[in-house]
Order: sequence, then C-alpha cells, then structure tokens
Amino acid sequence: MSGTGGHARAALLMLGSTLLFALMAVAIRLASAALHTFEIAFFRNFFGLVAALPLLLHHGPSLLRTTQLPRYVWRCVIGVVSMFCGFWAIGHLPLAQAVSLSYSTPIFVTIAAVIFLHEQVRARRWAAVVVGFIGVLVIVRPGSGDFSTGTLVALSAAVLSGVVAIQIKQLSATEPADRIVFYTTLLWVPMSLAPALFVWEWPRGITWLWVFSAGFLGTGGHMLWTRALKLGDVSALTPISFMQLPVVAIFGYLLFDEAVDRWTALGAGIIFVANAYIAHREAQLARCSATSAPIEAAKPGE
Repeated sequence: MSGTGGHARAALLMLGSTLLFALMAVAIRLASAALHTFEIAFFRNFFGLVAALPLLLHHGPSLLRTTQLPRYVWRCVIGVVSMFCGFWAIGHLPLAQAVSLSYSTPIFVTIAAVIFLHEQVRARRWAAVVVGFIGVLVIVRPGSGDFSTGTLVALSAAVLSGVVAIQIKQLSATEPADRIVFYTTLLWVPMSLAPALFVWEWPRGITWLWVFSAGFLGTGGHMLWTRALKLGDVSALTPISFMQLPVVAIFGYLLFDEAVDRWTALGAGIIFVANAYIAHREAQLARCSATSAPIEAAKPGE
C-alpha cells in the first residue's frame, strides 16, 4: 500500500500499538510490586508467545522458513536488554518520567538510520536531534539534587530501542510482519528465562493477571507496531508514541498517586517538538520522492 491511504493506515496502526504499550506499562508497574524485573520480562514474553501462536496456526510451517535467523538472534539480544532496562525503569521511576524518557527513542532512531541505513540527514534535522537531547537533559538533570542513576537505565532502553527499530525496518524489507513478531517472541522466551531463574519466585493472586495482561498487550502492540513500520518510515511514525504520556499520566495519578513534575513535562515537550520536526521532514522527503523531485529542491541548504 502506498500514498496517502498507506500513510494514514500506518499512523493508525502506530497509534493502536502506542495505546496497547501504554496499558502494558501500567500492567508491568502493577506486577513490579511483587516480582523482579527479569521475571516480569519472562512472563511478558511467555504469554506474548501464547498470544502469537495463532499466527503459526494461520500461516503453518512456512512462517518459520527464513534465511535471516542470525539477524533475528542479534535483534532479539539487543531487544531483550532494552526490555530489561525499560521494565526496570517502569517499575522504579515515576511512570510518566520513565515513559517520557522513552520518547527520546525517535532521536536515536534518526542517528541509527544514518549509521545503519545510510540515510542522509541534513543540518535542520541534526538541529532537531540536538534540541531533543536538551529535552532529555531537562528530564534527567545531571548534577542536580534530583538526578537519579535510574534515569540512565531508562535512557539506555531508549537508545537500544532505536537500534531495534532500525533492525525491524531492515528485516521488514524481506520478512513478513507476522514472521518478525513470531520469531521475536519465540527467541525472547529463553533469552529472558535464563536470568529470571536466578531470582525466581512464582506470581501469586492478582499478579498473574498483570503478567498475563503484559504479555498479551505487548504482543498485540508489537504486531501493530511491526505492521506500521512495514508501511511507513520509522522516523515519521515513532513520534506518535507520545500519545502514551497522557494515558500513563492518568493511570499514574489514579493508581500510584504520581503527579507529572514540571521538569518532566518541560523535557517531554521539548523532545516532542524535536520529534515533530523530524516527522515533518520525513513526510516532506517522502512526498518529494513520490513525485521524483530532488530532495535538495525541497529546502535548499538543509
């Protein structure tokens, strides 16, 4: 699918995945009161694999046929480390702050796109990246009394997520979305089980509901996210994830009595502006490519 309809569908898919990931973050936060981060990650992946099994039933053995297995393994190793960092941040930082720092992912996607996809990024988009980093510094506030090393864990998750997004974009050039989702969840289960065994404790009572929900919501969000990335440009779609903030902020206030502090709100706003410009430039370049116009003609000197 191409053209305006394809871009709209990709945006809607990304919005749907964003809402599911926001609810998954709430479930993870609830589960973190009783379980270690490694266990939460394992159960998220285990139940996520259960949710993905219908894909295997639908496609049959052909879903497992791939020549890209080493790339899947490498993508999943980076992804599971990013997951550990992100889940830890959700469980130990204010929910809105953890999610706000995850918004820096599109900035790192832009940088990774230059390194891995050899995309051409010009002066104004680099300026947007710098502005985005300023937003990150506003949230993290290194050197201040409010600085927490935990924010660096959340930032590490964002950096690794940016690399993962590029890897998925590369895989999606030859691999169907359902195969990417299934192999990812399949490989994540043993990768997350190994460290979980060292801190193992069986969930009790309602904690089962939270880890079950995290798995199904995460896989559902991953399915929509992968399809969105296959239809649209990474840098143009990822800023839509900012819709997570109002959702998690509401739940953070209602369930955990957390308010969004002014520095988190200011930093998130700065990051949003930077990513909005990156998305705007991606859309302009896509239109120029569609009409066979030279990219340089869109904005001379950029």
